[in-house]
Amino acid sequence: MFLTTLLAAAEGLSMGTLGAAIGAGLAAIGAGIGVGKIGAATMEAMARQPEASNTLRTTMIIAAALVEGVALFAVVVCFLTI
Repeated sequence: MFLTTLLAAAEGLSMGTLGAAIGAGLAAIGAGIGVGKIGAATMEAMARQPEASNTLRTTMIIAAALVEGVALFAVVVCFLTI
């Protein structure tokens, strides 16, 4: 049912446009999963060593920013291929 709806909506689109949309969606989903794993690992580390929480928080923010930057780059590349 979902595939039928997707194909009906994409009937007038070219394959490049459809590929760019799917690529942008996958990049956003991948970034969300990555940031979630970073946050979960940092919270576990803070629970084990509360005295290192400031260092861990800083490292987490830097890593999350890098993941978001790569995801933004991927979305821009997908839309530039249209």
